[in-house]
Amino acid sequence: MNVLGPVDDIPLGEGRSYTVDGEMIAVFRLRDGSLRAVSAVCPHLGGPLADGQIDNRVVVCPLHLNAWDLTTGCSKSGQPPISVYPVREDHGRILLGE
Repeated sequence: MNVLGPVDDIPLGEGRSYTVDGEMIAVFRLRDGSLRAVSAVCPHLGGPLADGQIDNRVVVCPLHLNAWDLTTGCSKSGQPPISVYPVREDHGRILLGE
């Protein structure tokens, strides 16, 4: 289990990147307050997914508008899938991992 920081570091509807064990992870705080965590690097050309647009289901890469499901990591635009990580809030902290 990795403590990434305070959940309030991520405004509602936005994402932030964290480095965990040498890997870049994007954590998103959806508008309903729930959290999602996926690989922070777009498999297409390495775009910063944490800077992408999100809704309650998908993240859209800011470089070429490819989209991925935030729950499954499956591409909505014909790209390879991205990794999805377990994430939750505990007493105002972001916890990554089981």
